[in-house]
Amino acid sequence: MITNFRHCTAKLICPARIFPLRFVTCLLMAMWGMLTGATRAADVTVTNQFLRWANQDYMLGDWDGLRTDLSRRGVDLELFYAGSMPDNLAGGLRTGAVYQGAVLGTLDLDSEKLLGYHGGTLHVSGLLLHGEKPFSPNYSGDYNRVNLLDFDNAFRLWELSYRQKIFNDKFSFRFGRLSVDSDFLAPEYYNGFGQFTLLNQTWLYPSLAYNVFNVPGFPANGRGLATTPVATPGAVLDWTPNPEHYLQAGLYDGTPDQSYSGTRFQINRQDGALVYLETGWRRHPGTNDPAPGGTLKLGAYYHTSQFTDAHDGVYYAAGLNPNPAQHTGNYGVYLVAEQQLWLSHGKADPAQRGLVGFARALGGPPDRGLTDLEFDAGLVARGPFPSRGWDTLALAASYLQFSRGIRQAEQEIDEMAPGSFVPVDYEGVVELSYKAQLTAWWTLQPSVQYVFHPGGSAAVPDATAFILQTTLRF
Repeated sequence: MITNFRHCTAKLICPARIFPLRFVTCLLMAMWGMLTGATRAADVTVTNQFLRWANQDYMLGDWDGLRTDLSRRGVDLELFYAGSMPDNLAGGLRTGAVYQGAVLGTLDLDSEKLLGYHGGTLHVSGLLLHGEKPFSPNYSGDYNRVNLLDFDNAFRLWELSYRQKIFNDKFSFRFGRLSVDSDFLAPEYYNGFGQFTLLNQTWLYPSLAYNVFNVPGFPANGRGLATTPVATPGAVLDWTPNPEHYLQAGLYDGTPDQSYSGTRFQINRQDGALVYLETGWRRHPGTNDPAPGGTLKLGAYYHTSQFTDAHDGVYYAAGLNPNPAQHTGNYGVYLVAEQQLWLSHGKADPAQRGLVGFARALGGPPDRGLTDLEFDAGLVARGPFPSRGWDTLALAASYLQFSRGIRQAEQEIDEMAPGSFVPVDYEGVVELSYKAQLTAWWTLQPSVQYVFHPGGSAAVPDATAFILQTTLRF
């Protein structure tokens, strides 16, 4: 019964379609070898012009000084392209590969540089998602989703927000169209925005938090969680009394805007509101303290809408209970810990070479929602090899347990009608990823993932997925 639920959405590949994938892969690897091997081969001469181009921050450069001039005046522009080729090699629902891509643009306006008053920032972002979708529901079958770009195609406005700092920057207030993952449960060391070291979507935002979505087969409604790449009207208040501590609270509309354009500005009162609260402790922040840094974050969320009882919902989906019980509200708690375990060149090193460890734990009520327990942990090595100071090697594992109410109901129904389905239990994933910094503006990232019980069911064979992703900064 239960298959893939991320964001509440539920072809075999012929040789002719696979050929372009392998060709592009080989071409990129060959170019990588040329770039990394050029400095080692004494008989190869690389021009200073090419080196300057490879080492500049953006592929298109400084626009003859225009980009620097705009930044000096308070206008900062960013444009990224990410292309990804996920391939389910074995297990799951079926084998096969697709291509998925995304264009992301951001604009930030600084009030002090533009208008002369301190602490204001206007942020606008948009994106174009394209390619063959979805991948996980059609191939690997996992709930977490193995590919970071596996979202519905759209050409949309993403975030549109204004932030104002007050009282010597100890308080800040942000409001507008927001994504929750911009402010809450946000990693600071292991998987920051723009430098993703792990490609499974659970590292972007943990899967248990998506319990506020409707479970397929249960009575329908429009509520949900606004995380990348969707947003919703909201506001966040942050208090940072000192560099070591902070407290923040966020209030969001309970229904994310999942339209193609992302321009549906409305508040759906019937679907309730979503509240987040988080407090954090930063150990040895900044570069002035030579000790390795770390963070500890404790938080909770609460959605005010009505949620179908997990046990009754399974009977409803099976046509055995037309009036399932309802619960007011859904909630969860979480703990996130990060620690720089080793810094080979000190905290002032721009590449932050060394080793980072992280762990997350999340829990929710077992009688509503799809899952009730999640544990994640991993290691991230920056500059793993002496000659590759800007590369990243990461290894991580996740365990996601499906809620007790759903498991009990499915077991009961299966006992009444043996062979109806295999009850869900858990989904696990292990990911090994390597991100090669080919130039200052170009990365190539292979990732291998092994998924246990895709979609939470032992009825689906464990899946092995390979993803090759490249990013360009223009």
